[in-house]
Amino acid sequence: MSIKENLLQIKSQLPNHVTLVAVSKTKPVADLMEAYNAGQRVFGENKIQEMTDKWEEMPKDIQWHMIGHVQTNKVKFMAEYVSLIHGVDSLKLLQEINKQAQKHNRVIDCLLQIYIAEEESKFGLDENELDEILKQVQNDNSDLTNIRIVGLMGMATFTDNQSQIKKEFDNLKNIFDKINADAISKDAISKDAINRVSILSMGMSGDYKLAIECGSTMVRIGSSIFGNRTYQI
Repeated sequence: MSIKENLLQIKSQLPNHVTLVAVSKTKPVADLMEAYNAGQRVFGENKIQEMTDKWEEMPKDIQWHMIGHVQTNKVKFMAEYVSLIHGVDSLKLLQEINKQAQKHNRVIDCLLQIYIAEEESKFGLDENELDEILKQVQNDNSDLTNIRIVGLMGMATFTDNQSQIKKEFDNLKNIFDKINADAISKDAISKDAINRVSILSMGMSGDYKLAIECGSTMVRIGSSIFGNRTYQI
């Protein structure tokens, strides 16, 4: 099937409350434009330079999501335009995003990446680190005024064991629910801010249906739309 047909088939399977991020890493602009012309406006990349090159070339109504691991020294290259950063896994990175956002007079939306997998290669925060970052952000005296925490992201273990994947997704959903419950009960942040902590980004081509069953509101799908990737060696 064509990229358009793949895209429309997947969209027809998604509930209205679930956002589709078309993971376009390594794919040429021509492929992205086929998806764009079929109505897709949210694209995810995992390398900042590649994303910036595509942003410069493509229509400006696209929302660009940075879904890969972010090095602090690269934040400045995407601060002008990035819509959402999925993989925030440290306070240091959050501070750098805030700093670069200030230079462009922007508020950049961020997801905190939680470590839920049983793989050392995955990045993410544990619950204690998550609590510490939320305290910093929600502090009335916080200088992190140019970032906004809008939700959580997690990546399940790469395995065929559906029970394990479900367990990891359920764990992330429980952490997500706990954050919102704590915020309401402690009146830690304003009602407006609570409403914005609404994105739970989990699920990719191989497990997005299970992720949605477990409460995901954003799925990151690449190969099922664009086909298998060929990586340069």
